[in-house]
Amino acid sequence: GRAISVNFYLVSVLALAGVALIFTVQNVAAVDVNFLVWTISMSRALLIVFTLSIGFLLGWFLHIYYSYRRASRKSESERRN
Repeated sequence: GRAISVNFYLVSVLALAGVALIFTVQNVAAVDVNFLVWTISMSRALLIVFTLSIGFLLGWFLHIYYSYRRASRKSESERRN
């Protein structure tokens, strides 16, 4: 039971780390990013991770916002009844 789940966890983490390492090695080329008047040069892998992080954060904030709105509307309708 427990030994199998620990081994599965270890293998999963090592596999994910291997995929991340391969991704990083294959995407080391520098790219220029232009935003308004700024130009930033960074590795392609870093750009993808940065963009993915912004997407996750934006999705998380929108989820929190809409959950709060839904909860406040629900409590408001319960107070009316």
